[in-house]
Amino acid sequence: MNFWTSLVGKLWATIICLVACILIIMALFLLPYIDTNFSNNSGDIKRLFTYTAIIGFSMTTFFALFLLTKITQPMQKLISATEAISKGEYSTRLSIVTSDEIGKLANTFNHMATELEDNIRNLNQEKEHLASVLRSMSDAVITIDNSGHIILTNPPAQKLIPKWKDIDWDMDQSEELEGPFEEKVPKPLLDLFERMLQESADVSADVHVKQGVWSVHMAPLYADNDIRGAVAVLRDITEQVKLEKMRQDFVANVSHEIRTPLSMMQGYSEALLDGMAASPEESEELIQVIHDESLRMGRLVKDLLDLARMEAGHTDIQRSRLDVNELLERVYRKFSVRAKDNVIELSYIKKSDDLFLEEADEDKLEQVLTNLLDNAFRHTPEGKQIRIVAERVGEGLATDLQIKIEDEGAGIPQEDIPFVFERFYKADKARVRGGSNGTGLGLAIVKSIVESHSGSIRVTSQLGEGTIFSIRLPVESHKS
Repeated sequence: MNFWTSLVGKLWATIICLVACILIIMALFLLPYIDTNFSNNSGDIKRLFTYTAIIGFSMTTFFALFLLTKITQPMQKLISATEAISKGEYSTRLSIVTSDEIGKLANTFNHMATELEDNIRNLNQEKEHLASVLRSMSDAVITIDNSGHIILTNPPAQKLIPKWKDIDWDMDQSEELEGPFEEKVPKPLLDLFERMLQESADVSADVHVKQGVWSVHMAPLYADNDIRGAVAVLRDITEQVKLEKMRQDFVANVSHEIRTPLSMMQGYSEALLDGMAASPEESEELIQVIHDESLRMGRLVKDLLDLARMEAGHTDIQRSRLDVNELLERVYRKFSVRAKDNVIELSYIKKSDDLFLEEADEDKLEQVLTNLLDNAFRHTPEGKQIRIVAERVGEGLATDLQIKIEDEGAGIPQEDIPFVFERFYKADKARVRGGSNGTGLGLAIVKSIVESHSGSIRVTSQLGEGTIFSIRLPVESHKS
């Protein structure tokens, strides 16, 4: 700061001007008068006047230095401390210890700085606490101002908003919402946001975005009884909705599967009770139907229990080193008779010599192959082929054993392929399975057994040309 623009500089300049004015007046009027009337001692008087002027200027200079020490320097420290506080250095304090007004001002300043530092620290702690809570939430949280612009999001919301931004909604955002697209309330939330503003209350809804379903709860944010925005919490409930639909389908399919044998058992047993059988042969035929349907219900219950145990992780797998070639030859021989009866050509193709699994359950894998081959026979007409192909694929530690069951049957429509491993797939499809006694749980059980061996299974099919089920099992065990 320039000295002459400071308080002391201005005071000093004022005093100098006053002294100078007095001296000039004295020089203009008093000195000529002294020269005229006191000529003998005029030299002494002039020297006295000069000494007085020097002493006067010295005293004003001393007074200015006194003011500089007592007023200006403390004020400079106060200004510097204030600038430091304005830059965020809240620990700045003044070391002025006096009993005058400047000392009181310094004490007040230090108290204010302490209070400000505590408040800022508490605000930062609350901010960090809120940020930690938002970061730890698995749900997406979006804060929106009353004009519809996003002002705060947590990490899940930061991932979600760009995905929704890339979706072509085939309609424009509201013209009232100005600014970059990414700053606006997402399009799926716009109707809910407007309803919240109209009702001035919490609103909730399930929002469908492409293949996903989101549960959204939006609450208004108030400032002086006026809505200044809203906070929306979004939870992905796609899996819950899917599981609920699977549960409903499961109940419906079980009811469908059980209703038919129950109806037949009830009808034929009533016929027996009413004496409708005219001969022992007819009675035996009715009893045989009742027996077959009871066996069918037993298979259904057994498959349901097996599948439930597998999905709950209670599969009893007896792991040991397995010669898969020996297993495939045994399964091939078992189905050879059925192939002759159905006039179907069954073949086993061994593409690799070393077909061993270090840890596998022979009985479970035989159940897998039996289910897949039984399924292939039920869909393959006379004169066609079914092939069992086995080989090793991959190298090193990534070596797998691949088994394929290939048929030339009716095939599976492309839109049905993603659902073939679901429970009761059979009950929901219109494809003819001539005389099938399956429960619709076979492929679901196959998938569970393969995955319990750390393997994978996939299906490829062309309608009218055939189907290929491919199983890949790791040669080395993959224990978690």
